[in-house]
Amino acid sequence: MALFTEQQIRNRFEREKRLRNSRGYRYFSATEALNEGRIAESARLYDIFLSHSSKDKELIAGLKMILEDLGFSVYVDWSDDALNPNDVTPETAKILRERMKQCKSLVYAFSENASNSKWMPWELGYFDALKNSRVAVLPISQTAKYAYKGSEFVGVYYVVQIDQIQGKDEEALWVHKGDDYVNFKFWLNNNKEPYRH
Repeated sequence: MALFTEQQIRNRFEREKRLRNSRGYRYFSATEALNEGRIAESARLYDIFLSHSSKDKELIAGLKMILEDLGFSVYVDWSDDALNPNDVTPETAKILRERMKQCKSLVYAFSENASNSKWMPWELGYFDALKNSRVAVLPISQTAKYAYKGSEFVGVYYVVQIDQIQGKDEEALWVHKGDDYVNFKFWLNNNKEPYRH
């Protein structure tokens, strides 16, 4: 299984920027990328609540694009509800709780900035209790390794990685714990747990 690397995620975002520039866009930011998909209806259901550090805007924009490329609907707070991470109120928490109820799973985007986030552990704990462990950690690594230094508690959750589907020229998300794994879609929609293949 392969980790998501910062470079892979940044490349997806840059590919979109180049495409937009070729169509005459002068500037294309992470916020603009995510705001395009904003849905006004508050009752929308999502596959993934993407918990992340607000310091990772470009990474999250690229990661959301990758997850959507794989066929998942993804909720990002500052995109879908235009929540400002610099202006947090009790109303913000109320909105996030409502959105978590509308999501099938929470993916915890564990980057180098995640350990400094005050909201990510709260989102993780709330969602874990709400949805009976439909929580997984997606390590974003600068290298081929990752460590949860300072956030060891995330080690109790499954890990999400991306890899080829055996015998096909297509990538998929996989949920795994050690050597056990299952396709993310089966974990999400059929409550299948990782198993030894």
